[in-house]
Amino acid sequence: MTTIDLRLRRHGITVPDPFPPMGRYLPAVQVGDLLFLSGTGPVRPDGTVVTGKVGRDLDLDAARLTGLQVLAALTAELGSLDRVRRVVKVLGMVNAAPGFTQAPQVIDGCSELLIDVFGDAGWGARSAIGVAELPVGIAVEVEAVVQVAPDGAGPG
Repeated sequence: MTTIDLRLRRHGITVPDPFPPMGRYLPAVQVGDLLFLSGTGPVRPDGTVVTGKVGRDLDLDAARLTGLQVLAALTAELGSLDRVRRVVKVLGMVNAAPGFTQAPQVIDGCSELLIDVFGDAGWGARSAIGVAELPVGIAVEVEAVVQVAPDGAGPG
């Protein structure tokens, strides 16, 4: 069992299937050792999408579900989370109710999940913003850039 597998088990994390793209784009594009993940949103275990305004309809928990979709996209693209060397950058967008100013605290749910899974390599640069609307009314959208090991090389 790998270090990542042990961390997933210790934190009770099950990586879901990735939600399919909602338009004409790729879920991920690799350039050199960087993997750019398209934005993804919060999906419940039953496959439904979390929609609504954070600060009015929802509390601060939607970003963790979005982080699970980030892990799902990484697994689908790389075959194994063990290929992730480090999280480089996360951009989190929160579908915020007027006057809601806690976007960083919302996106902490995703950041904490990445740190739980990747340890120190899960800490990366980050931006968190509140926006007026997100596609199909999703509560949170996260995109990420990660550094990856070559196929078969394992974590670096």
